[in-house]
Amino acid sequence: MKLSRPSLWILLLVISSLAAWAQKPQEAKGTIRGSMFDQKTGEPVIFSTVYLKDTKYGTTTDINGFYAIPNVPLGTYTLVSSALGYDSVAISVTISKDNQMVNQNLTLNRTPIELKAVEVTASKEEKKTEVQISTIQVTKEEITRLPSVGGEPDIAQYLQVVPGVIFTGDQGGQLYIRGGSPVQTKILMDGLILYNPFHSIGLFSVFETDIIKSVDVYTGGFNAQYGGRASAVLDVTTRDGNKKKFSGKVSGSPFIAKVLLEGPLVKQKENGSSLTYILNSRNSFLDKTSEKLYSYVDSGNLPYAFNDFYGKLSFNAGNGSKISVFGMHHNDRASFQNIADFNWKTLGIGTNYILVPGGSNTILSGTIGYTRYDLEMKEGDNQPRKSSVGGFNINLNFTYFLTAGELNYGINVNGFSTNFEFFNSLGTIVKQDQNTTEIGAFFKFRKVIAKRLVLEPGIRFDYYASLGNISPEPRLGLKLNITDWLRFKAATGFYAQNLISTRTDRDVVDLFTGFLSGPEETLNRPDGDAADHKLQKAFHVVTGIELDIAKTIEVSVEPYYKNFTQLINLNRNKLLVTESDFAIETGKAYGIDFLVKYKYKGLMLWAAYSLAYVDRFDGNQTYNPHYDRRHNVNLVGSYRFGKTQTWEVNVRWNLGSGFPFTRTQSFYEDVSFVDGIGTNYVNQGGTLGIQYEQQLNAGRLPYYHRLDLSAGKTINFNENLALDINLSVSNVYNRDNVFYFDRVSYSRVNQLPILPSLALSFSF
Repeated sequence: MKLSRPSLWILLLVISSLAAWAQKPQEAKGTIRGSMFDQKTGEPVIFSTVYLKDTKYGTTTDINGFYAIPNVPLGTYTLVSSALGYDSVAISVTISKDNQMVNQNLTLNRTPIELKAVEVTASKEEKKTEVQISTIQVTKEEITRLPSVGGEPDIAQYLQVVPGVIFTGDQGGQLYIRGGSPVQTKILMDGLILYNPFHSIGLFSVFETDIIKSVDVYTGGFNAQYGGRASAVLDVTTRDGNKKKFSGKVSGSPFIAKVLLEGPLVKQKENGSSLTYILNSRNSFLDKTSEKLYSYVDSGNLPYAFNDFYGKLSFNAGNGSKISVFGMHHNDRASFQNIADFNWKTLGIGTNYILVPGGSNTILSGTIGYTRYDLEMKEGDNQPRKSSVGGFNINLNFTYFLTAGELNYGINVNGFSTNFEFFNSLGTIVKQDQNTTEIGAFFKFRKVIAKRLVLEPGIRFDYYASLGNISPEPRLGLKLNITDWLRFKAATGFYAQNLISTRTDRDVVDLFTGFLSGPEETLNRPDGDAADHKLQKAFHVVTGIELDIAKTIEVSVEPYYKNFTQLINLNRNKLLVTESDFAIETGKAYGIDFLVKYKYKGLMLWAAYSLAYVDRFDGNQTYNPHYDRRHNVNLVGSYRFGKTQTWEVNVRWNLGSGFPFTRTQSFYEDVSFVDGIGTNYVNQGGTLGIQYEQQLNAGRLPYYHRLDLSAGKTINFNENLALDINLSVSNVYNRDNVFYFDRVSYSRVNQLPILPSLALSFSF
């Protein structure tokens, strides 16, 4: 195991930070903890402030609504909750003896009218105590503030406006984050690993908005709790069912119909315990409705069909402990004008839990689950591509609450198998069938020092059994609060992964992305020397500035640099069976992201610009990968109005520079020579061969741009019954953005044309 010089520096900083942190002898103290609930539904109130009045002690609730205020001196205090959109609650609590654990749940009522002015919100307080670099926290409320294409708001549409995130478009959407490919982004749903969360029509993900509790997007520099990926993380958490009563939602549009049902099997009791369920099913109809409603599309219909199912059963104890069992099934089918048939499906099942011991400041959480993803693409060349990946993942995490901070540590075990079949650009078949196991352990802590400096060192160790490699990964994050309105932040770290994705140069636009495990044989680096490990590795450095202008404008600027010191790709130049299927590359991704957000009453404005550079070196040439988008602009506006703000108008415009692709140089007759030198090449007919331009991805597709609009009205019949009416128009000025191009038949498929839609949604 060999550490580079930057790795040694980060490891030294981590060890120094840990050594500097020590608890001094204290007077008699105790802990106040509990959970915060919504009075109407029993759902946890997340990321909200809890503090002891007229003291320095306070915290925020976590993703489960749980809070803990440790090391509080003996005495009687007023515990106050502060959550945006809720009435405040004040409760008297007493700590009378050393090490006493006071459990106090909080139940909040929603505010009947919107708050006109909020001096301090939980989110602003959290900015001062969390590093939050390269981090976007998304809630259901924020997702619904974008134009809801097809009348259905979706996280896939929201992610397209996040700085540093590149999407390939509204058809076959793929997610590229700050120079990383989709396989380099770890995607989690309730702790379960997913391999593809986006449907062939890229406007929709497998994550149903109405069941989302929160989404965390880490675009780089993330800390040690996440491993196994070299670029980014997308972590989605779903909510539990309604703990008080049976409820649901039924909606329909020309795009999708869905049904959501939820409720208690055992209603939430006085002590907070409950047993609930939530079921969600949706099915697309665009392939059928488009024949009548969108007959002007070139193909006569839009060939997308998918369905999603998710179910969850949750038991919540009154002290914050809980256990959930959940399952999901996703299916996707697309057929593009007899050019290509593309199909995939996902199956997943798992359980996650949180245990809150009665007399400890430590809580235990974890996940056990299994996921499988199967993918197939058929084209006219009779060279189908197939890929499947699946396996289990087990996570065990511990969180210990400190005064103005917390300590996290845990272990992860992942086991998965890959099966892959592929023809490269030279017509040579590539196959792999492999099993592998990964074991990881991490440690990190966060400490707020003098209310100015937030320090978050961490370290992670991963062992890759099939490769025989151990990867030490020190990481460090910090934030300096210069003033209440100006903050500097930075993060750095080392990252590694085993999983590899595949792409063929014959695709002008990326559609098929297969998965396979890293090769077990030793490969040569681009400089010709043998590689000293078999992993894909990266080093991140991210810096940033947060600026709050008055109470309504937030500005964020983040330069970043990712050095991919070793990447493993398919050997695109393979000619002989004896040659390796894989080749090592290196690469870099760097750029700067700007984000400006304005919020005042019902108006929200969002402007984001990303300047990015991504390159790869394969030993022969330096080239830009197919997702290298130099410029990306997103402008978003949302306005809610009316006496009770039941009217809403949303607009979004996106501009992106063209993606690279490898141009065609010529066509030729390709004779197989199946009989070796005895082949009668004079009389034998060959197949069509393609000669590609020598410089990879030297061409550029046209600029992409699109305008989306939506308007909606909510009709509240009573406290529990509501009808939402949404009118949306996608691609308002009917821009022809290229989606897929068959270079053999010279056939082009564009992304979605102008698509108006009316959606109705009934909540009860």
